Amino acid sequence: MNATIGPIAGRLKRPRWTDPRLAVGVALVAIAVLGTASVVARADRTEPYYAARHTLTPGTVLQLSDVVVTHVRVGSGTYVPASAEPWGEVVTRVVGAGEMLPEASLADADAYSLRPVAVSTDSPLAEAIESGAVVDVWVTRDGLAGTDSVLVAAGVVVDQVERDASAFSARSGETVYVLIPAAEVGDLLAALAQADDVSVVGIGRGEA
Repeated sequence: MNATIGPIAGRLKRPRWTDPRLAVGVALVAIAVLGTASVVARADRTEPYYAARHTLTPGTVLQLSDVVVTHVRVGSGTYVPASAEPWGEVVTRVVGAGEMLPEASLADADAYSLRPVAVSTDSPLAEAIESGAVVDVWVTRDGLAGTDSVLVAAGVVVDQVERDASAFSARSGETVYVLIPAAEVGDLLAALAQADDVSVVGIGRGEA
């Protein structure tokens, strides 16, 4: 008696390492892993740059003690790299504490023209007025026509502040050193000498 014999299911064969399809699959996985690792490595790559240890005001002659090294990922040509030696160059604008040092904020000493001028105030200074602040300087004169207040220095940067909180002081004892272009120093000194009252008014913060 003849019986109808159906198709016999083929046995699954264990893949061999010599199978070209397996080799291609392993290679593709390896390439994907290496590519991902390369992208991550490039994304995490940082370079050492200088940052201000404390607030740097215009006229500061840069020294090693003024900066710290920080590792960041930024484009070249914008900030001063830690491989540079800019010591002796002059800071031309305010760089806040902890901020990276821009290359554009430095100049040769011969090219720098700002000079610190001491301004003794008759009115108490606001607490926000400190190194790096931007201020206006006003003088008040008493005349026959009455009191007249004049703005004699607008938007100037504060180099440093000396405060005297002594209770035995008859005056406030506060002196603000403001940075003035060399060509304008004489005019400011003349205005201060003729003033009956001097006030320093804060208007903001210098830009780095």
